[in-house]
Amino acid sequence: MNGLDLSKAQKKIARQVIEIGLIREFESGIGEIDKVIRQWKDGKAETKETYYQIYEKLKKFDKHIARRYDGMTGSDYLFILAGQLAEGVIAIDDLSGFEEDVKNKIIFISRINEK
Repeated sequence: MNGLDLSKAQKKIARQVIEIGLIREFESGIGEIDKVIRQWKDGKAETKETYYQIYEKLKKFDKHIARRYDGMTGSDYLFILAGQLAEGVIAIDDLSGFEEDVKNKIIFISRINEK
């Protein structure tokens, strides 16, 4: 067992926290598209340009979601959580269910991944 392996119980917590982050990412993505639609509804954007903006935002967002979550396995959990933490999708408080050493690993990896 290497230093990045999680116990079965910790993997369950990881899946729950990852799901929270995923839902928050969906909400954020929908919010970005909603801003574009609101500008169009307010007459501040042309129909054709609005369509292209929605398409591009959705395509970019979909690629991000696919890169982070598609094919996710237990060995990816710490890195996914660290990515979510580095981007502010989840907060340190969301990690409260983890054992202290696991929490510290996630925080450490997230600091490496910060932009």
